Amino acid sequence: MFKKILIANRGEIALRIIRTCKEMGIKTVAVYSVTDAESIHVKFADEAVCIGPAPSSESYLKISNIIAAAEITNADAIHPGYGFLSENAKFSKICEEHDIKFIGASSDMISKMGDKATAKLTMKAAGVPCVPGSDGIIKDFAECEKTAKTTGYPVMLKATAGGGGKGMRAVMDESELKDAWDSARQESKAAFGNDDMYMEKLIQEPRHIEIQIIGDSKGKACHLSERDCSIQRRHQKLTEEVPSPFMTDELREKMGKAAVKASEFIKYEGAGTVEFLVDKNRNFYFMEMNTRIQVEHPITEQVINFDLIREQILVAAGVEISGKNYYPQLHSIECRINAEDPFNNFRPSPGKITNLHLPGGHGVRLDTHVYAGYTIPSNYDSMIAKLITTAQTREEAISKMKRALNEFIIEGVKTTIPFHRQLMNNPKYIEGNYTTKFMEDFEIESN
Repeated sequence: MFKKILIANRGEIALRIIRTCKEMGIKTVAVYSVTDAESIHVKFADEAVCIGPAPSSESYLKISNIIAAAEITNADAIHPGYGFLSENAKFSKICEEHDIKFIGASSDMISKMGDKATAKLTMKAAGVPCVPGSDGIIKDFAECEKTAKTTGYPVMLKATAGGGGKGMRAVMDESELKDAWDSARQESKAAFGNDDMYMEKLIQEPRHIEIQIIGDSKGKACHLSERDCSIQRRHQKLTEEVPSPFMTDELREKMGKAAVKASEFIKYEGAGTVEFLVDKNRNFYFMEMNTRIQVEHPITEQVINFDLIREQILVAAGVEISGKNYYPQLHSIECRINAEDPFNNFRPSPGKITNLHLPGGHGVRLDTHVYAGYTIPSNYDSMIAKLITTAQTREEAISKMKRALNEFIIEGVKTTIPFHRQLMNNPKYIEGNYTTKFMEDFEIESN
């Protein structure tokens, strides 16, 4: 087992990893930028190393600084959390070259699954259902036109290196194609330094349902059931739940088998998520694979009583999994609490938290790194907390969430708490009647 793990991340996920390491008797090293010097993850770790100024490009994305921090503290493993370098093949490779275990996918696996066009071809070879579209990267606009005609409108253009909705364009007919092609490539180039595109048939009004998997070093994998992540704004998830209110036992079995099949086909090691689009007739199609822990992993942990971070560490240390699949025994909902103003187009709201009251009680979990007096920096993602409620039924989980949101007080900055309060009272949400298009018709009522 590892003696010391460096956490190459910040905020609530860094704190989440530190907690599990402490329970396992493993020493921890926090890294931080100058602006994060007062962050709780820095104070809770056994050691802490400043790795640069506020911009993430000069700190949390600076591979040389992170490797140097690991070497001077004698860390024998690095946990990247999510975001930043968690799916960076180069970083995984450099860790390997420095004899530091990267707690995540290998560089080869990240390269294969990180490029969405290549991942789609791999999944086709594995026999996993895929959305009809291009066979890999589209070389030029002429091929783009031909592929769109063959696939049939509407289509979706996607950046192979994309994420967070960047480099994605829905194209309803031929007249929109050229503008979408040009703008998507420009956006992708600016965001990822890569303008390669691929195309898929646009599945209208789908559910976004993902399957959590774990694979070990022997090529064995299991699934830990699904999460419904359909409520999104600009392809950014707002809330998630498990089990999905759209799921049937038959569909869960099919999707779970497909995810395990995909994982074992590529001999995937570590925690990962196989993401699917599911149409109204419950046909499912592979969308992408995330080779890291997900933001929304706590709801899976809650319904099966399982520590996914602990399992990541064990698998990285060479421990074999049982191969047993897990199914939800309870119902869990997560609301992402962001420092954003929901009444002003979700504009980021960094600043100092002047007053804070945290919710609690039976069935309430809160993953957060903020405290009264903490200043939320403007340099990073605006998520400041994940509020999770768990109960015997979906109705009870919603009731707990309503109560917990009413207890949750954050003053000094704007947050998405008011939005989530309205969501939990929305009739369509309460019925479980929602798709990825839900937010297009959702009107936030002013205070």
